[in-house]
Amino acid sequence: MSVILFILCLVALIIVHEFGHFSVAKLFGIRVDEFGIFFPPRIWAFTKGETEYSLNWLPFGGFVRIFGENYDEGEGEPRSFVNKNRWVQAAVLVAGVTMNIIFAWLLLSAGYMIGLPTSVEHVGFGTTSNPQVMVVNVLPGSPAQQAGLMPGDTVVAVQTGTASEPAGQNAQQTQQFITAHQEESDVITVLRDGQSMTFVAKPAAGLVEGRKVIGVEFDDVGTLKLSPPVALIQGAVLGWDITRTTAAGLGHFFAQIFEGRADFSQVSGPIGITAFGAATLKQGFSAAVVLVALISINLALLNLLPVPGLDGGRLLIVAIEGVTRRRIPVAWVSYLTLAGLAALVLLMLVVSYHDISKLVG
Repeated sequence: MSVILFILCLVALIIVHEFGHFSVAKLFGIRVDEFGIFFPPRIWAFTKGETEYSLNWLPFGGFVRIFGENYDEGEGEPRSFVNKNRWVQAAVLVAGVTMNIIFAWLLLSAGYMIGLPTSVEHVGFGTTSNPQVMVVNVLPGSPAQQAGLMPGDTVVAVQTGTASEPAGQNAQQTQQFITAHQEESDVITVLRDGQSMTFVAKPAAGLVEGRKVIGVEFDDVGTLKLSPPVALIQGAVLGWDITRTTAAGLGHFFAQIFEGRADFSQVSGPIGITAFGAATLKQGFSAAVVLVALISINLALLNLLPVPGLDGGRLLIVAIEGVTRRRIPVAWVSYLTLAGLAALVLLMLVVSYHDISKLVG
């Protein structure tokens, strides 16, 4: 059931994206022929004004058919996308990305109104309540990962063969306790999804210079609940931080691809995201809010990549045409789009292969 719910969340994000294109196209008087939820074959449809609204069978997202968006139609028609000035075209193309960013901001803001898990040292407004030591990062291939520790685990107790961590410790003290006993195995008891679980991890050398570690990062995390006006501001702060961090990560990953040293096992495609998302939904509303907002921001940034077939690729074509004052031949656009889509499909296949390897391994 959680898998189905998460897939529906992904579909909703795509529909939000397409609604951005739809609404801005309407705003500038461009003819929109169809707004579809899911993909054909069609279940049901109705027409309002000049636009057909359809509900379809294949639940893979949604689509919008804007007149003149394909380069081989609408030439000379005043309400055609291709006949609008470059700034209007750019506005329509970037609207989907903008809508995903706005949706993430509103989602995070709603989370703060209800209460979101937040570090006690967060940037922004408000003070967290009931902070607890939580696992916030686990290094790939580390003893902690091999033992089964996961981000989001709340630490209840840490023991070694000769000592037990005193009650009421904070994240820094927990880290210091493990460091002080780096020659002994750590028995770590955590809460995960309301259940108590115990893991054993022995610190190892080579992950951090100068000492043995289990490869886990702790933080003091409590609940941050804010009034609606402040929540909107804090949602923007967190949204910007996620966007900035995600953009840096994507830039680093694609730079590694061009350098031929990308580690595809450290990224997730549709299969990995769905598996992780389904597990996250079980953790409750707060975890789901942050995850869906994160995916919405990722969807926005990925669509901005200057790859033909994505919004960023179309924006690049519009920019080139604006500078040269000449239309790029339709055949060139078609070839570039096919090449871009082929590259994206290849990337998804490679990432999905690693997703499946991680799941079965």
